[in-house]
Amino acid sequence: MELIRPDTRFDFIGKKNFTLWVSAIAILISLGSIFFHGGLKYGVDFAGGILLQIKFSKAVDISEVRNALEAIGSKDAMVQKFGGENEFLIRGEKASGDLEEMSRKMQSSLQGQFKDNALEIRRTEVVGPKVGRDLKEKAIWATALSFLAILVYVAFRFRQLSYGLGGIVALFHDIVVTFGAISILNIEFSLNVLAVILTIIGFSINDTIVIFDRVRENIKKMRKDSLETIFNTSINECLGRTILTSGTVMMVVLILFFFGGPVIHDFTTALIVGLISGTYSTVYIASPVVLLWDKYISKRKRRSR
Repeated sequence: MELIRPDTRFDFIGKKNFTLWVSAIAILISLGSIFFHGGLKYGVDFAGGILLQIKFSKAVDISEVRNALEAIGSKDAMVQKFGGENEFLIRGEKASGDLEEMSRKMQSSLQGQFKDNALEIRRTEVVGPKVGRDLKEKAIWATALSFLAILVYVAFRFRQLSYGLGGIVALFHDIVVTFGAISILNIEFSLNVLAVILTIIGFSINDTIVIFDRVRENIKKMRKDSLETIFNTSINECLGRTILTSGTVMMVVLILFFFGGPVIHDFTTALIVGLISGTYSTVYIASPVVLLWDKYISKRKRRSR
């Protein structure tokens, strides 16, 4: 199946000055949003606390749910509508004492308050603050080590540090933009969203390596051409593969976004942003970084010899 003609020659690299400014603005907006909100909004997985998802058989006002929780001293519990009309999400952050006991009290209070209204406990999560901190540290280590491993692998595979650096800068761009979208959309950073970040890292670097492989092949065939021309040709030659790969993944994610329900809504939203950013960064971040390295560092070293 041939989506793109072999003689297609879009000037992707020629737009690098414009796209680098677009990326810089996107990163500044993302960092600004995170700073303005005082960091990411951590879910129960990382912040610790209690999370209850409940559903009533009849209509219930949200204030009645809050009153039932206040009756047992849970005044700081957050209650919000979730999913269906009679479905609610209750979150108690950084609660002290026995969290398991507090969770049972919440459920008993709600069941006692709404005796004439069948109550279904659809989800219960209890995470202590110590466990939350431990998970947060492991999440940071997992991301940092994946970056280091990718840098070493790409630099070793292509025998040039610039290629590894290009891949890492592209990944940094993708993660910052995704974190920015999470902050702007007020999405909780949970283990599910962490899975999105690690998925984006794998997806983005895979696409980058495919293009870099084609560049390595074309360097041998197009020795008289400039490196910028070689990159442009390589990106065009991989364009059909990029569209097919990114397009099919995006179709699946969009189906999950619209029909998967509210439980995975945050997961799919972050993944959509990450997929778009990952496809974009392969062409407009990773490749220009290699070209800039060759222009300002590699050539200078060759001249000094």
